[in-house]
Amino acid sequence: MQGSYKSMSELTRGILKQFWGYPSFRPLQEDIVDSVIEGKDTLALLPTGGGKSICFQVPAMAMDGVCIVITPLISLMKDQVMHLKKIGIAAAAIFSGMHHNEIEVAYNQAAFGMLKFLYVSPERLMTDAFIEALRKMKVCLLAVDESHCISQWGYDFRPPYLKIAEIRQYIPHTPVMALTATATPKVVDDIQYRLGFKEKNVFQTSYERKNVTYNVIHEADKYGLMYRLLNKLDKGSGIVYVRSRKRTKIIAEWLQSVGISASFYHAGLDTKTRDYRQQLWMDGKIKVIVATNAFGMGIDKPDVRLVIHLDLPDSLEAYFQEAGRAGRDLKPSEAFLLVSDTDINKLKDNINSSYPELSKIKIIYEALCNYLQIPIGAGENQTYDFDINAFAQYYNFSLLEVFNAIKLIEREGLFMTSEAMNTPSKIHIKAGREDLYRFQIEYKEYDTLIKFLLRNYPGILSDFVNIREEQLSQKTNISIDKVERQLKNLDSMNFLTYIPRNDKPQIQFLTERIDVRYFTLSDEIFRNRKEDAARRIDAVIDFVNNNEDCRSVQLLRYFGENIRKTCGRCDVCSSKNKMNVSDNEYRDISETIVCELRESDNNVYEILKKVNNHHEEKVLETIKWMIDNDIIERDGERIKLRHN
Repeated sequence: MQGSYKSMSELTRGILKQFWGYPSFRPLQEDIVDSVIEGKDTLALLPTGGGKSICFQVPAMAMDGVCIVITPLISLMKDQVMHLKKIGIAAAAIFSGMHHNEIEVAYNQAAFGMLKFLYVSPERLMTDAFIEALRKMKVCLLAVDESHCISQWGYDFRPPYLKIAEIRQYIPHTPVMALTATATPKVVDDIQYRLGFKEKNVFQTSYERKNVTYNVIHEADKYGLMYRLLNKLDKGSGIVYVRSRKRTKIIAEWLQSVGISASFYHAGLDTKTRDYRQQLWMDGKIKVIVATNAFGMGIDKPDVRLVIHLDLPDSLEAYFQEAGRAGRDLKPSEAFLLVSDTDINKLKDNINSSYPELSKIKIIYEALCNYLQIPIGAGENQTYDFDINAFAQYYNFSLLEVFNAIKLIEREGLFMTSEAMNTPSKIHIKAGREDLYRFQIEYKEYDTLIKFLLRNYPGILSDFVNIREEQLSQKTNISIDKVERQLKNLDSMNFLTYIPRNDKPQIQFLTERIDVRYFTLSDEIFRNRKEDAARRIDAVIDFVNNNEDCRSVQLLRYFGENIRKTCGRCDVCSSKNKMNVSDNEYRDISETIVCELRESDNNVYEILKKVNNHHEEKVLETIKWMIDNDIIERDGERIKLRHN
C-alpha cells in the first residue's frame, strides 16, 4: 500500500480517505499522526468528540505490525472493534468473561500478523498469557486510551494502568501514544512520567468549546425549570444526567406525563433494552434521554442541543465530559447545572458513602468470596456470574455500600466487574481439516449440523463466529434443544469450542482469594483517593458558588488555560451583561469610550470625566464588560483599544 504514495503524509491522508471517508484531518490530528509515525512517545489531549481514535488508528494502519490498544471501557472496546471490522480492518478485543479458547485465538491471530488492532483491558497486561503472547507479536504502536487513569492525580485513577510502563521492556522500540479528553497540567506531566516517555511530547487543543454555553442555576423547583428548558427545545435532542439509576426512571416518566418525549438509560438495564433506547434517541424518535453517567461514552450524536445536570457531579472533569456531549456539530448548544440548597451537603456526604470503612470493605470481600464459593488461595483468572442486587439482598447489605466497596477492591486490582452484556453464542471448530471427514464418518448423528456450520460460516476453522441456535434449528430442521445438546457434546469431545450466550453481569478474579486477615487497600486507593475526592468536590462547590467569573473561564482555568475572554452568554456573563445598563446607554457609553481611545490611551479617571453624561457606576460597569469581552484592554494604569 505504501509504495503508491510519494510521502508518508500522502499515505496517512490516503488511509483516512480510504477507510474513514474523510478528505482531511481535523486540526492537530495530522501533527499527532506524524509524531507517532516518527516513533515518538506522544500524548494527545483532545476534547470529547475531537476524534481521538483516528489519531492512533491511522498511523497504525501505515505501520508494520499490530497496534495494542489499552482501554478500561469494554463497551467502547466492542464498539470500536465492530466498527473496524465493518470497514475491513482486522481487529479483536480481550475482556473479562471471555472463554479461554477465545482469548487464545485472539493472541495467536495477533502473533501471526492476522490482526491490525488488539484491544485489551489494563488488568490483562501482567498475566502470564499476555506476556507470552506479547513476546511473539510485532507491535507497531501501544495506544493508551483514557490515559488520565494512570495518574493518582487523575479523576479516575486505576492502579492496573501502572503496569503499562512495565510491558514496554518487551517492546522497547515501540512508541506509546496516550490519549485523554480531560487532564489538569499536573496530570499531563504525570501521564508522561508514568508511561516512561523518552521525552515530553504533548499535543493539546484548547478545552474551550465556543459553541457551548455553561450555566449554573440555583433553583429549588428543578422539575419546573427542567420542563421549561426542554419545552423550548424545538430542534435537536437533550440529555438529563442524574446520579441515581432509580431517578432516571422517575424523571423520564414525569417528563412523559407532561408531554415531553423521553426515556431512561443506565448500566443496570439489560443490553437489548439499553441498545434499543439508545438507538431510538440516536434516530431522533425520542427527544430526551434521562441517564446516569454510564450514558454517552463514545456516542457521537451531533445534534445534542441541551444537557441538563439535575445533580452535582463528583468532579469538574466528569462535568466537563458530560456537558461536552452537547454541540458536537459545533452549533450553539447549552449545558445547565441545576443546584438546590441541599445539593452541596449531599455532595459532601457522598464522599463518606463512596469510601466505606476498611473493616466494612473486608466484611463485604469475605462475604463475596463465600457467596461465589471461592476457597482461600483459589479463584485466580476465574469468571463468575454476579448479580450485585441479589448479593446485597442475601447478606442484607446496603446496595450503595456494596457497590462502592466493590469499586474500591476492583481499583486495587483484585478483580474486574462487567455489566450485563448481550454476548451472542460463539463457535470455533478446533479439529483440523484432515480430521473432519474421519469425525463425520465416525459420528454420523452430528453430520447435518457440522456440514451446515462448515458451509455457512467460512471463518469457523480459524476464528470464533457468532451463531444463533434458533437459526441453526430452523435451517437444519433439528430442534433447538437438540442443537444445544449436540453443540455441548461436540465441545466435550474437543471437536469445537461452544460458548453459549450470556447476558448476566460478571466478576473476574485477577488474584487468588486472600485471607481476610491479610486483606488491605493501599493508601493510593483508599486514604489518598478519599482526600483527592474531597479536593475535587471542593472544586465543584467553588464552581457553582462563583458568580463573578465566566463559567467557561472557570472551567478552562481548572484545566490550566488562562483565557481571559469571557463567553458573554453563560449565567454569570448574562447577569453582568444586564448590569442595569440599557442597550441605548451601553451603546452611547461604549461609543464614546472607543472614540476617546482612538485618539490616545487613557486612564479610567480621565475616561470618567469624558463620559460625564452617565452615572459613574454605569460607566465603570461598561468599561469592565468591554475589558472582559476583549474590546478594550488594561495596560498598567491605562486603558487602550484592543487590536485583534
